[in-house]
Formats: sequence, structure tokens, C-alpha cells
Amino acid sequence: MTDGIGDTFQNETKYRRGKLLGGILDWSNKPDIYKEYKDTRKIEIPRPKSRREMSLDEALRKRRSIRSFSSKSISKEQLSYLLWASTGIQRKERGYEFRTVPSAGALYPIETYLTVNRVENLAEGVYHYSVKQHLLEELKLGDFREEVTLAALGQKVCFEAAVVFIWTTIFYRSKWKYNQRAYRYIYLDAGHIAQNLALAATSVGLGSCQIGALYDDELNQILNVDGVEESAIYMSAVGYPR
Repeated sequence: MTDGIGDTFQNETKYRRGKLLGGILDWSNKPDIYKEYKDTRKIEIPRPKSRREMSLDEALRKRRSIRSFSSKSISKEQLSYLLWASTGIQRKERGYEFRTVPSAGALYPIETYLTVNRVENLAEGVYHYSVKQHLLEELKLGDFREEVTLAALGQKVCFEAAVVFIWTTIFYRSKWKYNQRAYRYIYLDAGHIAQNLALAATSVGLGSCQIGALYDDELNQILNVDGVEESAIYMSAVGYPR
């Protein structure tokens, strides 16, 4: 079988003894691990509360991909918990902020955006999650169900969901340290976040469906990111199971 681009990438980004892909780090050019929109409306959301509705064991046993949602809205409290559980700040130690998920080199290249369809006391629209401040940044208002569904190859689960999480990556955050090997870590990081979200959603009575089939640039246009320095890579639809 002729090698394709994926085969070439896998082979050329291998670590081999005596040959690593990194280089000398330019600490003066270390990327910021937080993205914030300065000129947008900030939406306060509740601080995440400790929850004991369901054990981890039970969440693992109950988690499944949900592809049909009811018309019931989720609460801001639930949304806040999902955001924190998937990629929020867990603790602060020695001047560093540690999140609920691991990240290669603690560089956190993944950004979280939302298209909100049915969240109590929150207008329909596109939002960015400010991890540092634990709040939402309002990017644009309106009903984006059709556009997001089409960008997800027509998967109607996005149209039915109460909220759709869209994860992007800022490539340079990881490439600063790992060069081309960074792409491996970026997708692993996204997977950690999506799994946290899936288990957290199950634990509060919600369902989720993780989506990797997407038209990258159609989502980038919805989010107004350039697709080069920052690009959509993964999605998850969330709501009450039908």
C-alpha cells in the first residue's frame, strides 16, 4: 500500500533514541496559555460546585454517545460545571494554575467555544470560554443550529443539542516546544477534554456525542478564526437525552 500523508506524518514525527524533535526553547517567545477577547460582553456564570450525584464508576458505566436530544433547556449551573470539568482551573500551586485535564508541557493549546441553543437565561449565540476568569465571552448572537449542523456533515445531533462545544487549537502553543511532534499532542489534549466532558455530562443527567467529522473551515468561519494559527478540530453536542 502506498504511504499517504498520515503514514508519512506518523513516521517522521517518531521519537528515536538520539533524535528528538524539539529544540532550544526561546523563553522570551513563550506563548500565553490563555486566550481572552478584550472587546466583548462578559457573561458571568456560577462558580462550579462540588457534585456527588453520581460516582465515577457509575458515570463510566452509564456514559454512551447520545444522538437524540429532548427540547429541554440545560441550566447555567450545569453549563458552568461542564466547562470547568472539561478544562477549567482545578488548583493553584507555586504560582501555577493546573487544570482538570493533562496537557503536554502544560501548554494547553485547546480553546473552548460554544454555540448555545437552549441554556436557561443565556441568549442563543456563539461564545468563548475564558478559562482564566471562568466566564463566557459573547462573540455573536443568533441561531446557528443550521450552520453548525451543516459544518458537522449534516449530523442532526448538533441541531437538537442544547449546546455544542467546539474545540479549536492554537498550534503555536504546542509547536513552540515540540515542533512537528506537537500535532500528536494537540489531538491527545483534545481527547482528554472531550472525555472529561462526556463523563461530567453523564454525572449531571445529561448526554453528549463527540464529533470528529467536520468541515474545518466552515466551523472556523462561524467562530471567526483563521484556520491557520487557530483552527477547529473537534466538537461535542450536549443536552438532555430524548
